[in-house]
Amino acid sequence: MPIYVYETLAASEQEKPLRFEIMQSMADEPLTRHPETGQPVRRVISGGYSLPVSSKKGGCCSSGCSCG
Repeated sequence: MPIYVYETLAASEQEKPLRFEIMQSMADEPLTRHPETGQPVRRVISGGYSLPVSSKKGGCCSSGCSCG
């Protein structure tokens, strides 16, 4: 099951959002409230991680970008 990141919605500008992670099934609806405090929350969308891919042919250019 994937781990999702959520943050609380600040009630004022002085309040800092609290981020937390929770393991949920992909079929589960996103949380709308913090499971312990009941504060409103939103799911944080991040860029995630990528793995570098390299060409065994040496690429199509000399910049080293592995585009080939």
